[in-house]
Amino acid sequence: MGIYSRLIFPRLLDLSMSGQELSRYRQSLLAPVRGEVLEIGFGTGLNMPYYGDGVRSLTAIDPNVGMAKLATPRVQAATVKVDLQTANAEALPMADERFDAVVCTWTLCSIPNIEQALAEVWRVLKPGGKFFFIEHGLSPDRGVGTWQQRMTPLQRRIADGCHLDRPMANLIQAVFAQVELQEFYATDLPKLIGYFYQGVATKPPL
Repeated sequence: MGIYSRLIFPRLLDLSMSGQELSRYRQSLLAPVRGEVLEIGFGTGLNMPYYGDGVRSLTAIDPNVGMAKLATPRVQAATVKVDLQTANAEALPMADERFDAVVCTWTLCSIPNIEQALAEVWRVLKPGGKFFFIEHGLSPDRGVGTWQQRMTPLQRRIADGCHLDRPMANLIQAVFAQVELQEFYATDLPKLIGYFYQGVATKPPL
């Protein structure tokens, strides 16, 4: 991992993802989260203020060791127990059917093997467990989508692997048959980066 990814990008990410609109999305997504929770792509810990009293414990992973320095103060201020680990989503170091909920916010865009990561989410969820997500991805508008595809090679270089053009609904629905999903443009972001997929996918109970 280079100096840019480890030292510079975490600060850029923290600044760019701290806006009021994104905070409202975090709050609405995380309010119903309960039980033993895994967060994939913890980053600098911007989700921490929005976890409610129903969360008994939080295991948080991120592959970028540079994120921990910024995340630690938020972890220390949390009222819930947090186990912060450096790990990849494609190979989660957790047992099968371990968690009541998995959370992922603006992270699937940058995971190299997204299909494997989603398979891992399924594996670690308990039967009846829920996958809470909000992601940006491919717009259904042809003109916007074309430019997303053109700009993704540059975006990957400057945003630590981020893809603008992943069809998030199709990818998630390939793993989870039961998905409640909203798709929309964020009001305060350019359409190129602001087409959002927000929802909850459920693993069937036994």
